[in-house]
Amino acid sequence: MAPELNRPDPPYLQIVKHYRDKIMSGSLREGDRLPTGRQISEEWGVAIATATKVITTLRGEGLVEATPGRGTIVKTQAASHSPTDRAFAIRRTGRIYPPNERARIETAELVQADGRVADALGVEVDSSVIRRQRVTYRDGQPVSASTSWFAGQLADVAPRLLETDRIVQGTFGYIAETTGRVIKYTRDQHAADNATQQDAHDLGIPEGSPVLRGRNWVYDGDGVVIEYGEYVNTAGRWQTYEFEIPDN
Repeated sequence: MAPELNRPDPPYLQIVKHYRDKIMSGSLREGDRLPTGRQISEEWGVAIATATKVITTLRGEGLVEATPGRGTIVKTQAASHSPTDRAFAIRRTGRIYPPNERARIETAELVQADGRVADALGVEVDSSVIRRQRVTYRDGQPVSASTSWFAGQLADVAPRLLETDRIVQGTFGYIAETTGRVIKYTRDQHAADNATQQDAHDLGIPEGSPVLRGRNWVYDGDGVVIEYGEYVNTAGRWQTYEFEIPDN
């Protein structure tokens, strides 16, 4: 069955999103060939010029590259997934990570909230919170490290948050199953920074190396924070966001 276009959006952007999602989800992996312009044109029923624009856009985003003798090849090494990306990936694809990525949970424990974490979660300073620390690997190499905090009350109803074993449906899927609280919106912040001693240890890079640092808040339908997270990515990896501007 041929794919269908949603006419309100420019056709080339719909097709770009289709292939971008396949790349980010791992359906198209590093080194896989992207369909040619002619194949895209025929499959989607668009002009060659539109298909060419699709490939050009994906190339501009660093997700594919032209390789002599092979055509346009998927290039995932420069693609990065933020915690927010992962939160929504499981809804779209049923997977948190693409096939060439995996995460190792380093610690999962109850700790006392310092001022920063307390403010982010909306809890009292020194109250109990759950802390989960992880390192994410791509093709066996560490590419990001992150820490997530959750209100301590979740320890009773969602005890697996205190285990280092992988939660197959993801933390948000698990919390939704055990509490009924689901993600409604998120907020992310990013800043360029230099690797700390801990970053250097987690990511196998020299201390002081350039990194992208981020933090994110995940909210339920009542505007209550489900998770506050902080993460660091190695340099040279792009994060992609799309924003729709409503008509006035």
